[in-house]
Amino acid sequence: MIEKYESKQQRARRPAEMIYGALSDFNNFTPIVAGKVDEWKVDGDECSLTVKGLPIKLRMTEKVPGKLIKVEADESSPVGFKFWIQLKEVEPYDTRLRLVLHAEMNMMIKMMVGSKIQPALDGMAEKIAEAFS
Repeated sequence: MIEKYESKQQRARRPAEMIYGALSDFNNFTPIVAGKVDEWKVDGDECSLTVKGLPIKLRMTEKVPGKLIKVEADESSPVGFKFWIQLKEVEPYDTRLRLVLHAEMNMMIKMMVGSKIQPALDGMAEKIAEAFS
């Protein structure tokens, strides 16, 4: 079953192109994930990492400059999901952003982690907005 989660819209005080430029390159995430994941590797629009012994491969499947970044888990990853970062520039230093997650979860996984996903997604969106404000 595919579950959809959307973060609350957040406001970043930077141009959408600047935010897009930073978030559309996995290399920019290296300092953020250091010490939090194992085996972090970046190869262009793809990255791989290990979290609690689970290997995960991600790839950016669609990028629309200043507007959208779509990331998908590789079919070899233990959990299937798609993650979108949506950007909308209202004014040059006023960009609204939203995170959208589509995750494949069976009923047991949903019962275990489902209630934690929404607050985590909202928190991530808030942290991204703060980083660009």
